[in-house]
Amino acid sequence: MKRKLSRFACLFTVGGLAYNLIELLWRGYSHWSMFLLGGTCFHLIGKIGGKLWKRGFLAVAIACSAAVTTAEYLSGRLLNLRLKLNVWDYSHMLGNLHGQVCLLYSLLWGVLSLAAVPLYRRCSLMLSRGSNR
Repeated sequence: MKRKLSRFACLFTVGGLAYNLIELLWRGYSHWSMFLLGGTCFHLIGKIGGKLWKRGFLAVAIACSAAVTTAEYLSGRLLNLRLKLNVWDYSHMLGNLHGQVCLLYSLLWGVLSLAAVPLYRRCSLMLSRGSNR
């Protein structure tokens, strides 16, 4: 149980840091809540990729895009609309939903997931090997 929790925490941290790094490179700043969302999304992407990888890249990209977009929408509803933290606002973007998600970023998350799935697998494998020593 302790190994599982430690593995989960390590993968969560990788995802959270990667998400923050992407935001820093893309828009020049991030928010602490994006670490939490990134860690959550990394796990979602890893699990989805593990189940759908044999079905092809398109299936993985679509499912991961849907999962990340849903997580981002729910987080946005809480952080931006309810708690008024104003972490992001996509209301000026084409195909946005309540300013919390938009078509462009949904598509980009689908593409990024194709890199995140192998990263998740590699990290997971390294952690599994390390715990067997």
